[in-house]
Amino acid sequence: MEIRILKIVLILFVGLMALFFAAANIANWDPGLETVAYVLSMEGHDYYSNRIFPPIINPVLVTITFLAIIAGESLVGVLSLKGAWDLWRKRKVSGDEFDSAKTLAILGCGMAMVVWFGGFMVLGGGLFQMWQSEIGAGSFRDSFTVAVTSGIIMLFLITPDSWASGRHSI
Repeated sequence: MEIRILKIVLILFVGLMALFFAAANIANWDPGLETVAYVLSMEGHDYYSNRIFPPIINPVLVTITFLAIIAGESLVGVLSLKGAWDLWRKRKVSGDEFDSAKTLAILGCGMAMVVWFGGFMVLGGGLFQMWQSEIGAGSFRDSFTVAVTSGIIMLFLITPDSWASGRHSI
């Protein structure tokens, strides 16, 4: 039972973290939008000055990108919190039933990896080379932490309940 509660709490934290990030972006709309605009413009790229993708400076595209970030963070939050609730409701049932309630929690962690690994590290870091600027480098480093943490939590979550409760063999 303790392992189940730990899984629920960790998923709850994934959801809260994502919603806190989304709320902070909304509460700090102008600086957030400026940061996204700066990263997409590829300003200050002194190390790798030959670009493999054109800078994006169109304000509409910048706003759409910022909205996509907020939407992704919000989706992680909603999926994870609903997943935590589903697990909470099934915390006292059989291992198979508990395992079957993990779907949204797993999707929440997976979506976190899509947002912070795919969005920030692959697109932001790889395509837009955000690591080259001080502003972008902080987001790039922090996205690694969030993506890896979410991935580790997902791996822990998908461990079958029978294994976690000691009914396994190696």
